[in-house]
Amino acid sequence: MSSDPTRFGSDHGMPRSEDDPLLTGRGRFTDDLRPPGHAHAAFVRSALGHAKLRGIDAKGAAKMPGVLAVLTGADLDLGGIPPGVLLPGRDGKPMFATQMPVLAMDRVRYVGEAVALVVAETLAQALDAVDAVQVDYAELPVASTVERALAKGAPLLYEAAPGNLALDWEHGDAAAVDAAFRAAQHKVAVRLEDKRVAPSALEPRAASAAWDGRRYTLTVSTQGVALVRKVLAESVFKCPQETIRVLTHDVGGGFGMKVQAYAEYAALMAAAKKLGRPVHWCATRLESFLADTHGRDGMLQGELALDADGRFLALRVRTQVGIGAYASTYAAIVATNNTKNCLSSVYRIPAIHTGVKMVLTNAAPLGPYRGAGRPEAIYLVERLIDEAARAGGIDRVELRRKNLIPPSAMPYRAPSGQTYDSGEFEAVLDKALGLADWKGFAARRNASEAKGRLRGIGLCCFLEVAGGAPLSEVADLRFEPDGTAVLRTGAQAMGQGQMTTLPLILSKQLQVDVSKIRIIQGDSDEVPGGIPTVASRSTMMVGGAMQLAADEAIRKGKEVAGELLEAAAVDIEYGKGEFRVAGTDRRVGWTALAQKKADALKAVATFTAPEMSFPNGCHVCEVEVDPDTGEVRVVGYAAVDDVGEVVHPTIVEGQIHGGVAQGLGQVLGEHVVYAEDGQLLTASFMDYTMPRADDLPMLALGHHVARCTTNPLGAKGAGESGVAGSLPAGVNAVLDALASRGVTHLDMPMTPERVWRALQDKG
Repeated sequence: MSSDPTRFGSDHGMPRSEDDPLLTGRGRFTDDLRPPGHAHAAFVRSALGHAKLRGIDAKGAAKMPGVLAVLTGADLDLGGIPPGVLLPGRDGKPMFATQMPVLAMDRVRYVGEAVALVVAETLAQALDAVDAVQVDYAELPVASTVERALAKGAPLLYEAAPGNLALDWEHGDAAAVDAAFRAAQHKVAVRLEDKRVAPSALEPRAASAAWDGRRYTLTVSTQGVALVRKVLAESVFKCPQETIRVLTHDVGGGFGMKVQAYAEYAALMAAAKKLGRPVHWCATRLESFLADTHGRDGMLQGELALDADGRFLALRVRTQVGIGAYASTYAAIVATNNTKNCLSSVYRIPAIHTGVKMVLTNAAPLGPYRGAGRPEAIYLVERLIDEAARAGGIDRVELRRKNLIPPSAMPYRAPSGQTYDSGEFEAVLDKALGLADWKGFAARRNASEAKGRLRGIGLCCFLEVAGGAPLSEVADLRFEPDGTAVLRTGAQAMGQGQMTTLPLILSKQLQVDVSKIRIIQGDSDEVPGGIPTVASRSTMMVGGAMQLAADEAIRKGKEVAGELLEAAAVDIEYGKGEFRVAGTDRRVGWTALAQKKADALKAVATFTAPEMSFPNGCHVCEVEVDPDTGEVRVVGYAAVDDVGEVVHPTIVEGQIHGGVAQGLGQVLGEHVVYAEDGQLLTASFMDYTMPRADDLPMLALGHHVARCTTNPLGAKGAGESGVAGSLPAGVNAVLDALASRGVTHLDMPMTPERVWRALQDKG
């Protein structure tokens, strides 16, 4: 986005279709869509971080006014929710996997785990009955953080997982890295805490479940109905997928958290079947903090080896990731491959070895959170580079520049195993430095010092991996009698603008007005299967599938037009939404074709990408610190991103704005804190610091396009790059400000108290 404030919110001539209904209160969110005759549900949740369940007495609660049912785990004959991905560890040792119970049975493993479900005529009656359910706990020792879970003699969450390790995983050439470190002239190391954070979507999780005597209908706020239906059908209810219909309407933010098929959904479905009437539930903000999947939660250790000229030789990484009490659907990918794939970033690093320990803790399960392992890699690498520059007396910009992968090296095979298809990293760096007025920083620092303030500037060059495995996506394209093209896709809009960008893309592919495009999402009966909207993949993957479907529909359209116009299909030309007999004025449009042979025009296409895509960029953050209070104020922010071809500038810039806010939120205050006894100490917005609008300056955004070559649109993905750039840039800026007072290391979050204390410790 330009730094000109008059352009804020500009649609660049391409209006966003979501704006009108959402801004005028006509959104259709799950809690707005309560089915007629519904009952209200509320959950009894564990008050302890770790305990045996000796018994549940619900007799009194069941007799209370309006109460229809009280269900416990013993009342349900259901399976659990398994992790969606299991990876082998060192020496082929399998990952420890345990299923999340729908309602806890023998043991609870984190505060907030669902123990029982109460259904009543009103929500107030359900909540009153929740308080009346008596749970007999035998309290057990707690290991609520990574450090506590790995400590000698730590209590075990599972007897079958010694040391609380779910997975001990490695990747890379350890021998080559060891050899490079022996030969290196310079070595630096860092140890970073990547604190646990809460996704905090504007719309809490909500769901309504119904049973009609034949099948379930689950209306729920998700990032993809196909995955939720598949998990619930195959693993929990053990029924054909057709027995469950999952519907998702408007989604008020997800950030990865709404990918999961949660236990609450299965409990609601079981209650609806038992009662023969719909059951509705909407999480409170407290429940969101307690039971939604969290993000981050890692201990990051890295070592960088350099030669005498400052060239990178090798990188050694060790991470410990707290995955909570159960492995969620994508926890293994978040902790391992997503981080590994980004460690080379935009730099030539000949040898990389990484080791990951996935650690079970008495905390809510870990899940994808915007970036999902990628910002962790970039944060570690960029802190190492700044440390190498400081230790070696080298300019931090020039150290980065010296090690950037040049365009001439493309396609570039990284040690991660990924092949970068495109990238012009030095050009991006130079654009960002210019946009941030890097050369003018010294004068701005002097001005701040004259006011008694400390000023710092931080830099981050980054590359992330977008697309998400499997690298395939299906598009189902059909035509209605009025000529409207209807696309069915498993992708799900959740605030990122899909209902604007997808019609725009398809209208260009079909050469028809965007008003003749309709998108169907969020109905498992209608849409093709696939993975949810994650990993910044929708534009490149759905766009690629749409291109193939459009091409196929046009090919079929030529055949049908040939029949109607009494000409050979090879003599039919297509353009601007019309089929013409070459050399004549005889023509026909989609409407006429669909009215005659709509079924013959149906095109279902699968796009398979040969490789993921690699969004990249350079972000520069500038901060001012009040040394008397420790307050950090972000006073400048510039970002240049290469997201490939830009489909809709405003939506891309909005995604970067949101990502920057989330990254800086983690830098400056966000932190989920569990006490030693497993109690959650940050369970409301009074305790959990969210960034506010006035915490950020106007962002100066620029674009650099190095077209992606692995999908027809040339797009690379934009949803997560803001976090990848802002988190390291923000930390580097604060530490640059504090360096003049001798502070060279401080972990996130950089709250006023922590900054002030670090300054006091240095006298």
